[in-house]
Amino acid sequence: MGPLLELTAAFFQIGLFSIGGGYAVIPLIRAQVVDKFHWISERTFTDIITISQMTPGPLAVNTSTFVGLQVAGVPGAALATAGCVASGALLSLLLYRFFERRRASRPLSAALSGLKASSLGLIAAATLPLLQSALLPDGGADWAALLLFLGALVAQRRFRVHPVLVMLGAGALGYFLY
Repeated sequence: MGPLLELTAAFFQIGLFSIGGGYAVIPLIRAQVVDKFHWISERTFTDIITISQMTPGPLAVNTSTFVGLQVAGVPGAALATAGCVASGALLSLLLYRFFERRRASRPLSAALSGLKASSLGLIAAATLPLLQSALLPDGGADWAALLLFLGALVAQRRFRVHPVLVMLGAGALGYFLY
């Protein structure tokens, strides 16, 4: 199977199983693009996740575009993105029909509550490796990155600085520090 077909199939699968979206899908993407196919390194993956968070659109779709571009240029980006979006669209249509027919089901409501809890666990599982890669590269602490992280966290949580301003400020400081 060629790289274009592998990209399309891998991101179709990622889109199909991206329950929870956002951070919850990061471990699934990592398993495919870093661990299984070895298309990109862990460091490149972390960079792609960072860029994907800063660009408009869903994380899985943005990541599929950037990974596809890394692996096979513009055709790879187009096919990886199409695979990711097509599976999500198909799954959404099927789920819509399913839920429309079972609106009042208590067991279904309970199952959805369980899915919400598992999404939180997936988000936590995705956050730790990203923090480790960004703050502790190659086993040593990156003190500048750690201070930027803590400063951004304090600005966001304590002083309620708008996230775009936090990203712009951190990006500017990162440019001068690195």
